[in-house]
Amino acid sequence: MSKNKTSTTAEKASDNAKAAINADMSPEAKIELYRQMLRIRRFEERSLRAYQGKKIGGFLHLYIGQEAVAVGCCSLMGDDDHVITAYRDHGHAIAVGMDTKPLMAELYGKVTGCSKGKGGSMHYFSPENNYWGGHGIVGGQIPLGVGLAYGVKYQGKKGAAMAFMGDGAVNQGAVHEAMNLAGLWDLPCIFVIENNGYSMGTSQVRSSAGPGLAERAAAYGIHWANCFGHDVYEVRKTMNDVLVRARETSKPAVVEIDTYRYRGHSVADPDKTYRTRDEIDEYRKNKDPITLFQATLLAEGVLTEESAKEIDQAARQEAEAAAEFAEASPFPTPDDIQSDVYWEADHPDQRTSQGRLFFS
Repeated sequence: MSKNKTSTTAEKASDNAKAAINADMSPEAKIELYRQMLRIRRFEERSLRAYQGKKIGGFLHLYIGQEAVAVGCCSLMGDDDHVITAYRDHGHAIAVGMDTKPLMAELYGKVTGCSKGKGGSMHYFSPENNYWGGHGIVGGQIPLGVGLAYGVKYQGKKGAAMAFMGDGAVNQGAVHEAMNLAGLWDLPCIFVIENNGYSMGTSQVRSSAGPGLAERAAAYGIHWANCFGHDVYEVRKTMNDVLVRARETSKPAVVEIDTYRYRGHSVADPDKTYRTRDEIDEYRKNKDPITLFQATLLAEGVLTEESAKEIDQAARQEAEAAAEFAEASPFPTPDDIQSDVYWEADHPDQRTSQGRLFFS
């Protein structure tokens, strides 16, 4: 890297730190960002070991490497802001405030899981935290995110819905239909593209035409922006601008955040054919979001080496406790298969429909 480019990068990092949304944070709030990122990393690492130990079935999409995106975005949430995402949903769940014990239990398919063991890795939900999943259909959550934004506007609230997707989902027809509607009706939806460079095993340059993904918003008259996802300060600065705009003017935006995942698309992905080990190691060495933020906080005098170790140890212990909780929890019973399907089945005293709800 040239000296000039290095200087420019350093200046940009300084500008991000000086942005009001970051500069006004207390030391405790900054440490909390760091803690949340580490909690996600250690949870994901522990869930990987559980999967390798055959404790988790189905798919497991890890968020390792992308932690600054979820933490940076969700740290800006107000009471009337909402989040919906795709199947790589563990990081967002922790970032909005969900307890890691029911999250791990859900991975194990246990009844104490956040979706009672019926959803698994791709279907975390927490209505009390304005967190609406966790969706396994590529791009299928985006129209729902626009629906959340419509609800915010319809109720006259000053909030926004952040609808997260990967770079591959941007090519789905439903995503464009949703953007068109948000632009047409002025809905406070922030379409967040977590661009980790690969749609499963296909690189962006092989799957998506055009200079970038966020620019597609211009076709619908929607504001767009992009930023790097390895700097939590930059994520917060960029996202705060569009969130404030959405809350105050009910205008949508598309934000493309460049990030990277260290693991395969899912744990079942061997990840040995479409990218090199050198590529992964280069990102880990120079752009790891946790390492970079730790260095930033140390330089600011907010964090010490000792406190960093304590936070890391606590995150490891929390992840281990979550696994122990999941291990000790019971599986759902066969009778549970018909619960949580129809509201009227679970509330027979308030049922108004006629006929059978289930057919054997």
